[in-house]
Amino acid sequence: MGNRFICMAKKEAKESGNVSRSKRMAAGRSQRKLVVEEELLHRQALSMALHQSQRFDGSMSRRINGNTSSRRRALPDQFPNGKPVADFLEGVKWKKVVLIHGEGFGAWCWYKTIVLLEEVGLIPTAIDLTGSGIDTTDTNSVSTLAEYSKPLIDYLQNLPEDEKVILVGHSIGGACVSYALEQFPEKISKAVYVCGTMVANGRMPFDVFAEELGSAELFMQESKYLIYGNGKDKTPTGFQFEKNQMKGLYFNQSPAKDVALAMVSMRPIPLGPIMQELSLSPEKYGTCRRFYVQTLDDRALSPDVQEKLVRENPPEGVFKIKGSDHCPFFSKPQSLHKILVEIAQIP
Repeated sequence: MGNRFICMAKKEAKESGNVSRSKRMAAGRSQRKLVVEEELLHRQALSMALHQSQRFDGSMSRRINGNTSSRRRALPDQFPNGKPVADFLEGVKWKKVVLIHGEGFGAWCWYKTIVLLEEVGLIPTAIDLTGSGIDTTDTNSVSTLAEYSKPLIDYLQNLPEDEKVILVGHSIGGACVSYALEQFPEKISKAVYVCGTMVANGRMPFDVFAEELGSAELFMQESKYLIYGNGKDKTPTGFQFEKNQMKGLYFNQSPAKDVALAMVSMRPIPLGPIMQELSLSPEKYGTCRRFYVQTLDDRALSPDVQEKLVRENPPEGVFKIKGSDHCPFFSKPQSLHKILVEIAQIP
């Protein structure tokens, strides 16, 4: 009986060791697989070649000023009898949608939105701002909003005179949208700020983040996230959050694969453009139709701050996405898509 017990104990120990080794091997394979998947996602997004047919869930609410709501048509979740979805946009005159990313991001962040908009017959274009995405400019050399926005301005300058676009800006990209409205109001049919920095005349884009980051003066003096591209004795040229902080601020509701994509794709943020006061006139900026999309689970730009932006600089319409973090193109792409389509349909 004693010998049998000893043999069984040895056998169990051996089996336990085998199980542990198997678990370690499986964990190693899983980690290698995750790295491969992240690298694949990065390449696909940067080339804007990622196509997917997956549908996404989301919920939203909206508030429209004026009497436009009675003339809007809601986009259904499913399209009956195989009817081309583009038919739902037959009355839409301007179908080009220009997507402008926020701080640290690039055109790659819109890959889901691009696919969804194309499915309904809209014509999306995502642009890398200077020093962003695959643009090769050193972010430390980007010191003004004009320099940062140059790819967008170049695009609008080359647009045929008889064409207009719907301009969509995320986060700090909202300041680039406002800058473009002041430069080319006649080429923009509607402007959409997605949890964007829709600041009023004479305000800096940085101002909207003061609640999280403190005053501009304090941030410039004490922030540990600053980058001194021209030397420590010079004015800081940019900043970049630590990865763990970015995850908490930007991606608290985003899928893990999209967060992994962002972690390997995001670049430092040029400081000069967001510290520059905007000069916006009633004659140009003030004549453009603006819409705002609020993200209600946003930790980078809180719903209260977004509501304050809307009160201080009222747009034509306000849409709200429940359960969205600061990146609805990741966390609630279907809801964001429906809103953009609905805005395109507003006469």
